[in-house]
Amino acid sequence: MRIRNGLWNLFFIIKSFFNMRTLLKVTLEVTASNNAIKDGSLPKIIQQTMERLKPEASYFTAVDGCRSCFMVFDMKDPSEIPSICEPFFLQMNAKVELSPVMNADDLKKGLELWQQSSNKMAASVS
Repeated sequence: MRIRNGLWNLFFIIKSFFNMRTLLKVTLEVTASNNAIKDGSLPKIIQQTMERLKPEASYFTAVDGCRSCFMVFDMKDPSEIPSICEPFFLQMNAKVELSPVMNADDLKKGLELWQQSSNKMAASVS
C-alpha cells in the first residue's frame, strides 16, 4: 500500500507541474455566428474564453468561408476540454480542434533529445 500511495503522490506532483502548450482552433458555423453577432453573444463567448485560457496568442480570420479563431494556451489538465469546447459546440455549432504544439525553443529541445537518444541507440547496436 505504501508504494501505491507513493506512486499516486508522484503522479499528482508531476501532474501539478504539467502544462501542455495547446492550439485551439474554432471554426464557427456561418448562420449560428451571424445570429451570435446580432444578439451580442459572440463577443461574450470569445471574451470569456480568453479570460479563462489567458492565451499567449490569439488570431481571428476566415477559414473555408467561416469565421475562425486560433488561440495558443497552456492546458493544465485534460479535464479542461469540456469547459473550453462546449460553449462553442452548443452556442455556435462550431467545429473545435485542440492540438499540442511547440514553439521554436520546444522544437530545438525535442530535436536535441531525439538526437541524444538516437546516438545512444546507434552506439548500443554497434
